[in-house]
Amino acid sequence: MGQLNVKDKDIAIPGEVLATGMDYLPSGGTFRERDDVISTQVGLVSVSGRIIKVIPLSGKYMPKKGDTILGEVVNIGFNGWTIDLGGPYLALLSLKDASSDYIDRRADLAQYYSFGDKVAAMIVNVSKSKMIDLSMKGLGLKKLKGGKIIEVTPSKVPRIIGRAGSMISMVKEMTGCKIIVGQNGKIWVSGNQPEEEAKATEAIMMIEDNSHTDGLTDKIKEFLEKK
Repeated sequence: MGQLNVKDKDIAIPGEVLATGMDYLPSGGTFRERDDVISTQVGLVSVSGRIIKVIPLSGKYMPKKGDTILGEVVNIGFNGWTIDLGGPYLALLSLKDASSDYIDRRADLAQYYSFGDKVAAMIVNVSKSKMIDLSMKGLGLKKLKGGKIIEVTPSKVPRIIGRAGSMISMVKEMTGCKIIVGQNGKIWVSGNQPEEEAKATEAIMMIEDNSHTDGLTDKIKEFLEKK
């Protein structure tokens, strides 16, 4: 019979034994040594059924296939657009993945996406040399108009989203804002009034600052109700 030595959302340190026995399976930020599941880093414990992982409290974004990201158009070439994801990462949005409509190579590509445009896109491929391909074909993927983009620590994004999107859905509902969360730590917030955007932004920053605390959903709900 396995034994779990930590609770979901506990803070783990390197070398800490999180669980004992083969009932528990190591995932990101952990490894198995004989019967023990051990943390490799300082971070937030996530227990999902039998799977244990440790989410780092800080660190740079590492692009992964399937991630939704927010980026900025920084170059237009013959085959598409170069998108800055933040940090050291640039990605390619090709003509075939830029729209559901056919885009002719001879077209003025700036009519579709111009320098400085912000987009929500999905990563469809990451090569070993970190060449990143994007697509705009998918629900919620689009050029971002209006609103503002705020930046958070990428490792805090899962907490901001919440289980099955519960946390960010609550912020959307209680502020009336449209919000798109990028796995690269960039979040687009768009409201009908500046006050709505400010309220949503403050709530998101509170989640980031208190991501390791218990009862966070109730605290954010109380904050939004008072606002």
